Amino acid sequence: MIIDCHCHAGSGDGFTGPWDTRAPLEDYLRRATAAGIRRSVLFAAFHSNYATANKEVARIVASQPDRFYGFAFVHAARDRGRVHKLIETAVEQYGFAGIKVHRHDAPITREICDTARVFALPVLYDVVGEVSVCELLAQEYPDVNFIIPHLGSFADDWRAQLGLIDHLVRHPNIYTDTAGVRRFDLLEQAVKRAGAGKILFGSDGPWLHPGIEMAKIKALRLSPQQEKLILGINLLNLIHTAQQQWPPALSEKQNVQFAFTNKAIKQ
Repeated sequence: MIIDCHCHAGSGDGFTGPWDTRAPLEDYLRRATAAGIRRSVLFAAFHSNYATANKEVARIVASQPDRFYGFAFVHAARDRGRVHKLIETAVEQYGFAGIKVHRHDAPITREICDTARVFALPVLYDVVGEVSVCELLAQEYPDVNFIIPHLGSFADDWRAQLGLIDHLVRHPNIYTDTAGVRRFDLLEQAVKRAGAGKILFGSDGPWLHPGIEMAKIKALRLSPQQEKLILGINLLNLIHTAQQQWPPALSEKQNVQFAFTNKAIKQ
């Protein structure tokens, strides 16, 4: 099963660009289906209120529970003091399986990492090229798994991407995704040095074409087992702990992680 670990969904309210205005899924889903992608991890576009944005993503996930996973977006500064409550709602009511944080909003905090530890959730943290933070995250939270997207830099900072590869090699809880990586030689190097078990397929949909992003994985010419790791198994392994640990009912049935009432969402 091919899983896209990196896709935005829903509406933003910033109106500075597509990334904080709207993330429509219609074209993305058509392209993803054509590429053989069966499931996608969804999280919000940039928003001034992630409680509102997460609720919208929850509705989308609930509309196709066999197609989507949900990650809760939090703002490290603006949501200070309420991160635990936001994540508790996302897990207990929405069945979300991870946390999304972006350095563009604010640097990640202990509050977020502590909450991820409590709920056994992976954290997808866009460091915007500041890959040195991985050293601190790995040391302070060795029991929390961090996915650093774009091989550390969506801006194609090759120095940052080389630095992240080193963190992938040295730290068992640091992972990356392939979304938007343009330096193919560095993607090859990441697989060679860190291993396929540290890399997840992501597209950064709906704005990037999932079929084109998939073509990069195929171009790596990996063994079938390596390809399966990148295209889905690694993500499933990372969210499996959360599904087993919190809440207990989620482990009863695979799709229960998405089961919540419409009343809960509308509140």
